[in-house]
Amino acid sequence: MIQALAEAIEQEAWQLAVATVEEGLTDDQLPSLQRLGRLGQLGDMPTFIGELARGLRIGSPRAAQARDHAREREALGFAPREIVTEFLLLRRVLWRFVSERAAELDAGEVLLVERRLNDTIDRLVTECVVAYFDRATSELAHEARHDQLTGLLHHHAFLGELEAEVERAGRYGHELALVFFDLDDFKDVNDTLGHQAGDRVLQSFAGALRGSLRASDLAGRMGGDEFAAYLLEADDEAGTRLIARLHERLEELGDPSEVSFSAGTAHYPDDAVDVDGLFRRADERLYSAKRASAT
Repeated sequence: MIQALAEAIEQEAWQLAVATVEEGLTDDQLPSLQRLGRLGQLGDMPTFIGELARGLRIGSPRAAQARDHAREREALGFAPREIVTEFLLLRRVLWRFVSERAAELDAGEVLLVERRLNDTIDRLVTECVVAYFDRATSELAHEARHDQLTGLLHHHAFLGELEAEVERAGRYGHELALVFFDLDDFKDVNDTLGHQAGDRVLQSFAGALRGSLRASDLAGRMGGDEFAAYLLEADDEAGTRLIARLHERLEELGDPSEVSFSAGTAHYPDDAVDVDGLFRRADERLYSAKRASAT
């Protein structure tokens, strides 16, 4: 009889999904449903209920399906509490459906269905909550290492990565290049066009820099209008080639508020064998380039 009950739930999946939506709309239990049309309110709930019915038959929850459903609800603006509430409302609707057919089951089967249904929903709720916190933790970890405005590594994270690569290069006899960038006359952009225009320039430069790197290279915002990038397995001309690519990419963007930049390069191990030395050499060459362009 459990097989028959599971098949009935699967066949009535659409109606059960509608009933769950109606429960959510009652007393505004799921506020996010109010701003969606009927199809948006249902989402993938009918399919999800069908999968859950098949899980009821074999006694195992469809965790991947639950995660997909939760992500879709999040994309529609549902808060985590609403997603959990929707699962609990679904359990209420399904148990009401089962109760209406309890006479067709013996006492042992009713208890078995109740246990499987409760266990399944409980595990799905747990799965969604854990997945949500995993994503939130991952996002926080990313934000802790990246500059909010440009999406590049922030100063400390970049230095940490560069330290590790310099150590690795020394151990295995590899080469790398450091390029240090400074935007020319950036203060004038902020003073004449405003800080929002300045932010757009920083974002545009960061995007062009990111697009000019190879997959193995890495860039960071060192603060203000200063940026840096390191290039792995790089000869002493790699930094110069990156600067040329970056100039070309910025010209292609054609941003009317674009500012020029100056850059200096340093090569490991020819110019220095530690991070401080590389930055000192790159900084010296950057300001030599800046003075040369000013004359």
